[in-house]
Amino acid sequence: MSGNDVEIRRLGARGDGVTADGLHVPGALPGERVRVGPAEERRGARRAALDAVLVPSPDRIAPFCPYFGTCGGCAVQHLAPEPYAAWKHGLVAAALARAGIDAPVAPLRDAHGAGRRRAVFHVRRLDGRPEAGFMAARSHALVAIDHCPITDNPLHRAPEVARALARPLGGGGKPLDVQVTATEGGLDVDVRGHGPADARARQALVALAGELDLARLSLHGEVLVERRPPVVPAGRAPLVPPPGGFLQATRLGEAMLADLVAAAVGEAKRVADLFSGAGAFSLRLAETRAVHAVEGDAGALKALDRAARATPGLRAVTHERRDLFRRPLLAPELDRFDAVVFDPPRAGAEAQAARLAEATVPVVVGVSCDAGTFARDAGLLLAGGYRLAEVVPLDQFRHSPHVELVGVFRRDARRRR
Repeated sequence: MSGNDVEIRRLGARGDGVTADGLHVPGALPGERVRVGPAEERRGARRAALDAVLVPSPDRIAPFCPYFGTCGGCAVQHLAPEPYAAWKHGLVAAALARAGIDAPVAPLRDAHGAGRRRAVFHVRRLDGRPEAGFMAARSHALVAIDHCPITDNPLHRAPEVARALARPLGGGGKPLDVQVTATEGGLDVDVRGHGPADARARQALVALAGELDLARLSLHGEVLVERRPPVVPAGRAPLVPPPGGFLQATRLGEAMLADLVAAAVGEAKRVADLFSGAGAFSLRLAETRAVHAVEGDAGALKALDRAARATPGLRAVTHERRDLFRRPLLAPELDRFDAVVFDPPRAGAEAQAARLAEATVPVVVGVSCDAGTFARDAGLLLAGGYRLAEVVPLDQFRHSPHVELVGVFRRDARRRR
C-alpha cells in the first residue's frame, strides 16, 4: 500500500468498509483495495471518503438507484445478494454474542415485498423553490429526488406531493417533514414541522388534497380532510391508523411478522400484546384467541378499538392505555396470560422485560427493530429462567443496516409456579 491506498477487511454495522486499524470507508467492500481521502473523526469513528476502487471485490455489483452514494437511505446497494444476506444475519448474531447469548439464528428472510409503503420525505427550499427528498448520509443536506425506487409504486409520486403541499406553508422556507403512507384508500399524508397554519393555508391544503387525490391529509396529526378512509388491513380487520401513526415498513414485513408471532403463541387462548400500537398483531391474533392490547398512545388504541368493533367474528379484544416504560405490567398481571408479545420502539423494553423475567408466562415473543436492545432485554429474560428457542431475522429495510427480528422465549413447565 502507498499514500492513501488501504485494504478493507470487513463490513461494519452501518455498511461501511472497515480497515484493520478501524478506518471506516463508506462504499467500500471487504477484500477491496481502495484509495481514500483524508481521514477525519466523526461520532467517535475515523472515516474517510472513497476516492477510487483499485481492486474491486467479486461481490461488488452495480447499484440500481441513481441517488445511491449521495442519499443516506441505502448503504449497501453495491453488495451481491448472498453476502448481503450473510452480513445482515451476522449483525443479529454479533449483537447476541456481545451480550453473551448463545441462541440459534435462522437465515435472513426477505420481507421487502412490493417495497416500502411508508416513508418520511424532507422538504427544504433549494434555489428558491421547494424540493423534497432524503438527507445525505451523516448530513443535514437534502438530496432532492424524483422518486425512491425501493418504495411501493403508489409512493413514487410522494416527492411531488410533498413539494406541492409545502407551497401554502411557505414553500420550504421552514423545514418540513412529510410522512406519506400507501393505503387501500390512497395516500395518507401527515405534514410536520410548520407549526399552526392560518385559515388561508389550511383551505389551500384541503384544496390540494383534492387535486392530488389524497385519501387523508393531516397537519401535525390534526386531520384537515379525509376524502376516503386510509385503510390498512390487519388480517380481516379494516384498520385506519391514526394520522402519522406507526406502521411496519412493508406490507409483506408486517404479514410475516404476524405469522411468526401467531405460530409462536400456538394454542394460547389468552394473549397480551404489549406496545401494541394500532393492533397489527392484536387484530390478527384475535381471529382465534382473546387478546389484551397495552399501548401508551391513545390514538393508536382508538384505531385498534374501532377496527376490532368493525370486524365480525373476532374473539374478545380488550385494551389498556399504559406507559410500559414507566409502569410495566407486573408478574401477577402477566401470569393471567398464556402468552405475551412485546414489540417496543428501538429503545427496547428493559423495564417490561425485567418484570416478564419474574412471571411464569409459558411463551414470550419479542419483536424488535434493534438487535442490540433486543439482546439486552433477552438477557433479562434468560436470567429469569427463560430459554431463547429461536431468533428469526427479517429484511424489510432492504439495502440498509436495519434488521427486524422475532425472538421466541419459552419457560419450562418445571420452572413455573
